[in-house]
Amino acid sequence: MRIHYLFEIDVQRFLEGNPPAPAWVAESLKAAPFVVVRRGPAARNQVPVGVRGAERHQRWGGSCDPRWVRRIVTPAALLNALSRLRVDSIPAMRSLAILANHESWKTLAHIWGPGGSVGFELATGHPTAKPASDLDVVLYVDGYLSVEDAEVLHATTKNLPAAVDVRVEAPLCGFSLSEYASRAPPMLLRTNSGVVLGKNPWHPIRS
Repeated sequence: MRIHYLFEIDVQRFLEGNPPAPAWVAESLKAAPFVVVRRGPAARNQVPVGVRGAERHQRWGGSCDPRWVRRIVTPAALLNALSRLRVDSIPAMRSLAILANHESWKTLAHIWGPGGSVGFELATGHPTAKPASDLDVVLYVDGYLSVEDAEVLHATTKNLPAAVDVRVEAPLCGFSLSEYASRAPPMLLRTNSGVVLGKNPWHPIRS
């Protein structure tokens, strides 16, 4: 399973299999029974996941046994659900529609799709994106992304209706596309061991 994948879960089994959670966790899962794959430690044979609450500060980390998963939704799959975008009222959704029709993203060799509140809404049908929401984009790079290609992609995210944050998920870490394209290391590298400063996201240990 990859970071930012969404799991539709058996809520009862999930809650029973995790430590006690704040009351809002059960309420949120009742409204939308989905969790998001995250980085972090988890029990053996389980996947670290996060639960989104109604408020921005409401984020809770737990673990999910694969047997509790009813359906897996990837960010890339959500590009097939663009007809559900509320483009008239949510600037972040308008921004996604623009990017999805941009030649640089349409022909991109790497897998990508929406994350954050926009991705969550497209996956669940639960209205989570707000007029002030940013657009979070997940870009999976299994091989290598040059700084030059990053600059081209980053340029397409400027001057859109909403701010766009592209998170690159590389084999060894996650990092910001804008930081990488800026050519101004060190940058924040999100690894399984925590966040570190580094110059080379393709070899973060030796950065």
